[in-house]
Amino acid sequence: MDPRHVVFRAGGERFALPLEAVGEVVTPQPPYAHVPRADGAVRGAMSLRGRVVAVVELAPLVGLGGCRLAEGQGQVVVLDRERRGLGFLVDSVLGVEPVGPLERPGEGPAVRGLATVKNAPLAVLDPDALFEAAQRLFGGKLPQAG
Repeated sequence: MDPRHVVFRAGGERFALPLEAVGEVVTPQPPYAHVPRADGAVRGAMSLRGRVVAVVELAPLVGLGGCRLAEGQGQVVVLDRERRGLGFLVDSVLGVEPVGPLERPGEGPAVRGLATVKNAPLAVLDPDALFEAAQRLFGGKLPQAG
């Protein structure tokens, strides 16, 4: 049986993350707390049931241009790692789907490879590489999850 992935859209493209890497999907909770000297992809930090979750817009993190989501739009895909909460702001979550073998390698450090799900291509992301890339945007250390 093919492993299940959370499939979502960001920057007009389709992506997937392994289901076991995703803690939850939530509605954005602006206003975000400002993070000084942070990269443009960083939206800030939000409180999620008393926990601090750093929020990064996924599209620019993976090299996609385009317009930023308006405040409160989209969904936040939350990863929990090493007691640090990290959320990726995406356009929309499309569901949980089995993703078969990768058809070809991906480009960029965060993309494991490309696959086809429901007759449409998508990029399968590496949650460890995404976490490390986002952590660099915060000066090497994400806020504590609480």
